[in-house]
Amino acid sequence: MAAAIMLLVSCHAARSGGFSVSVNLLGYAWLGTLNAEASYAFDRNWTVNAGAEYNPWTFNASDRSRQFQSRQLSYSAGVRFWPWHVYSGWWISGKAIYQEYNMGGIISRRTEEGDSAGAVFSAGYTHMLGKHFNIEFGAGFWTGVKWYTVYSCPSCGRTLDSGVKAFILPRDISISFSYVF
Repeated sequence: MAAAIMLLVSCHAARSGGFSVSVNLLGYAWLGTLNAEASYAFDRNWTVNAGAEYNPWTFNASDRSRQFQSRQLSYSAGVRFWPWHVYSGWWISGKAIYQEYNMGGIISRRTEEGDSAGAVFSAGYTHMLGKHFNIEFGAGFWTGVKWYTVYSCPSCGRTLDSGVKAFILPRDISISFSYVF
């Protein structure tokens, strides 16, 4: 009986403001990385999220001495806890992420490509701008494992290093706009 009541309360909470879609403006500012995240409120204080990031761009490809890129394809899924109410106020989150990447020529001529997987732990604040629009600020850390190859330049193909390595990096630094349905 208690489980049925909790399920009924959860379903009612999810119907009001149950879905949102957001985009991270800082992601777009980082060399045009396309991104989107969708979330569903399954309780007054919990949402489940799924997102993707995609950057296919290579800059200065015609001049190989100045070529640079931060290409990637990432998928993520996780949960977010809202102490006050979903889509409003402070939050903390955790998610799993998988990424294929090719980054190089930005700071030095070295280029690294590979795959990485791990977990992201982040926190932030969501400010309601209106009934359906929010702005979010957040930051977190990503820890996991990467399978990589390092090349001496973005286009030459000379291998300098390869292997498997654990990492901890900043991740999900965001200023996002959300639409709440």
